[in-house]
Amino acid sequence: MIEISGLVKRHGVQTVLREVSFTAKAGQVTGFLGPNGAGKSSTLRILLGLDAADSGTALVGGKPYRSLRNPLRTVGSLLEGSGAHRSRTARGHLSWVAASNGIPRRRIAEVLDVVGLGDAARTRVGAFSLGMHQRLGLATALLGEPDVLVLDEPVNGLDPHGIRWLREFLRSYAEQGRTVLLSSHLMSELASTADRLVVINRGAIVHSGTVTEVTAGHASLEDAFFALTGEGR
Repeated sequence: MIEISGLVKRHGVQTVLREVSFTAKAGQVTGFLGPNGAGKSSTLRILLGLDAADSGTALVGGKPYRSLRNPLRTVGSLLEGSGAHRSRTARGHLSWVAASNGIPRRRIAEVLDVVGLGDAARTRVGAFSLGMHQRLGLATALLGEPDVLVLDEPVNGLDPHGIRWLREFLRSYAEQGRTVLLSSHLMSELASTADRLVVINRGAIVHSGTVTEVTAGHASLEDAFFALTGEGR
């Protein structure tokens, strides 16, 4: 389980996160949404040990990310594309990631097949489309067979078939008792994929609950989002 408690983050005089608290439970897809600049990326970066909070905690299974041994075996993440160097092949990129976390090499072919890149294993990343980059990033996240997935805008660049595939995959992943935290601007996808939603605006959580609870009294999740955040006015 992911447990975020009382996160505060400041950049100079600007407060980016204001006592942010929520949980993402095992067996569920938790959708994390908010306008640009609301604090989603800052929260995820603190959770994944890429930044430090001024106060509060962000734990995975009761531990900070930085204390995890071979973290890719516990948490798989996708932030800002695949992170692979253009000169590497897909297989080459996954090979060094696997070696860095003691992951068996057999997983490389397995995850490439899972994300639909089996035929592109020897293709250099520089020749990849945006959608292929996203699939490689997801393959990297899945490499260690983690119980927790943290994904930021994973459908970027995917075609309709790829979006449907990812939706079904994440639902299946959660149904195996694993935890999925999914940040996205595509509210129709979150409404279809997530069990619970956490809405952040101006660095603070403004609502959380099931999709039904968050959308109560509104025609759609989009309408609820605009009402909660004041966007679109």
